[in-house]
Amino acid sequence: MKGLSGKTAIVTGASRGIGQAIAQHLIDEGANVVITARKEEALAAAATSLGERATYVAGRADDPEHQDEVVAKALDTFGGADFLVNNTGINPAYGPLMDIDPEVARKIMDVNVIAALSWVQKVRAAWQAEHGGAIVNIASVAGLRPAPGIAMYGVSKAALIHLTEELAVELGPNTRVNAVAPAIVKTDFAKALYEGREEKVAAPYALKRLGVPTDIGSVVAFLLSDAAGWMTGQTLTVDGGVLLAGGI
Repeated sequence: MKGLSGKTAIVTGASRGIGQAIAQHLIDEGANVVITARKEEALAAAATSLGERATYVAGRADDPEHQDEVVAKALDTFGGADFLVNNTGINPAYGPLMDIDPEVARKIMDVNVIAALSWVQKVRAAWQAEHGGAIVNIASVAGLRPAPGIAMYGVSKAALIHLTEELAVELGPNTRVNAVAPAIVKTDFAKALYEGREEKVAAPYALKRLGVPTDIGSVVAFLLSDAAGWMTGQTLTVDGGVLLAGGI
């Protein structure tokens, strides 16, 4: 895709699943990638699989010192930080909002929303304010419709979608900010939502299947590319048609 070759992307939460697929698509299109995640061994393996145009820094996505280290790594290794993909997300709670521990709710918001803002601030200050670029936030269909059982996660993703819109207004014209809202994608993170009953879970989907990580990776690559050069503040729903039937 035009505009990706030779550029540098930071992709958070990229040791596996959607994040790794995003990084792979960007590598395939000629970009350099710095990937992050908490577990160093898995992250190192992912970087090795991506090849010589990938490097990594292990750490917590909501740790400001880790964020500084990653941005510095991108600049020192590849000479820029043209793209940022906020893919890291957590959902440590299942059940009704009335039962959630406020500390758990706060942690979900910290990682899924506040950390995403902090990443943008740091990348903006270090590179994009002067050079421009593009940002993609990975949201969820749970941020578009009520999602019983994962309601706090949905609240955080709704906030991330609105954050995307606010940032698009504030950072234009030289930085574009968009989001992707997937439905269930077959990853370890989402396994509890479909494992052992995949066919039943996929039945409401117009395309009669759940997503796979590359379904999201290709859309993110498009949003970062020049092909999406007149798009900002948008959230692309990538859901196999499940919302068409009124479900999640």
